[in-house]
Amino acid sequence: MIPFSQFFYQWLYGEGGYYTKPLEIGKSGDFFTAVSVSPLFGGAIANHIYKQIQNGVLSHDATIFEVGAHRGYLLADIVQFLYTFDPSLIKRLTFAIVEPFTHLQKIQQEYFKQSFGNTVKLEHYISLKNVKKKQGFVVANEIFDAFPCELYYKGKMGYVKEFQVVWDECEEDIASIAHKYGIQKGEISRGFGSFAKQLAQAFEKVEFVAFDYGDLEHRNEFSLRIYYEHQVHPFFEEGLDISKYYKKSDITYDVHFAYLIDSFEEAGFEKVAYKTQLAALVDFGITELLEKIMQSKGFEVYKRELEKVKILIAPNQMGERFKMVNIIKQ
Repeated sequence: MIPFSQFFYQWLYGEGGYYTKPLEIGKSGDFFTAVSVSPLFGGAIANHIYKQIQNGVLSHDATIFEVGAHRGYLLADIVQFLYTFDPSLIKRLTFAIVEPFTHLQKIQQEYFKQSFGNTVKLEHYISLKNVKKKQGFVVANEIFDAFPCELYYKGKMGYVKEFQVVWDECEEDIASIAHKYGIQKGEISRGFGSFAKQLAQAFEKVEFVAFDYGDLEHRNEFSLRIYYEHQVHPFFEEGLDISKYYKKSDITYDVHFAYLIDSFEEAGFEKVAYKTQLAALVDFGITELLEKIMQSKGFEVYKRELEKVKILIAPNQMGERFKMVNIIKQ
């Protein structure tokens, strides 16, 4: 019998785990992300970075980081748009990915080589613990929903035995978090605090922008679910054979943003914004980018890109379901 967090870790990151293999994201994979929908997701983030540089908030020699980059598409989109805004930035800024898996590092390096030749040098770090930078901008898309979590239910904690959840004695730190936020039922991750501390130690000054699905307050229910070939299976669905999906599918849960933000503030960060993906991308200038496409590429290209952007910002698609948190360390 092992704590659920260990089972979750083995499912995604252990030997033969789901995330240790090259994944297909999009129509042929198990799930979509904002990055797989449109390059303008990265374009909007690049626009925000560009404005921060223009306003003197971010230095010209800062490092632009991505954590949890998969194939490197998001960071590459950011680089491409920054080049469009000001080609000289590409020579002055540094670009880096935190990636523990060597096979993914190789895929990311190859993608950058195909996209930019020798123009852009990509740095790799296996952990934030290895990063020591003066100033950085760090972006993460859907990483916190993949942090190993414990299952909590009315004072007890979930353990796994032969692919069945067994409720037993709760560990003190999990009970303390549950009490603090009034949680009776749901997922609780220990990893938010340690990630925030590592990020604080990695940079003298940093801005962190993260997108994920979830809500500010905990909903006091289990959101744990499995994504397999674009079908969603609630983890506690009656009759669901968990062993069938183990290490072959994505497993995830809703992020509790109040707890996430508190974890960062305890590590010395200041919250700048928490808002829906719709509000965040509009504030970052995604509609301005669409207008530029209309002017430079014409109506047909604009119309195609608009349909993709609608998926990112429409309230009934990703616009309201996904949230953005913007946090800084001065």
